Amino acid sequence: MKIETSPIADPAITCATCRACCCKLEVMLITETGVPERYIDIDAWGGEVMLRLEDGWCAALDRDTMLCIIYENRPFICREFAAGSYECLEERTAGGL
Repeated sequence: MKIETSPIADPAITCATCRACCCKLEVMLITETGVPERYIDIDAWGGEVMLRLEDGWCAALDRDTMLCIIYENRPFICREFAAGSYECLEERTAGGL
């Protein structure tokens, strides 16, 4: 059985080295992953999203390390957002990296 994986455009880009550009995107909570209630907000249409603070960053982002403090319970969308993917590189470019 062959396991399909997302191609990594730049293997040097990992969640630990990326500066969390994707953590400024709106993240809808579409599955239950155990995200603590304090990090959940309700959008204008009544859907659950990750809470973002006044600075625009996700509330679950540690501002000192730029790492997710709920990584083991991060939303499905965050799990699927591959480091080094096209989307990742686009966000890095938009973020000035």
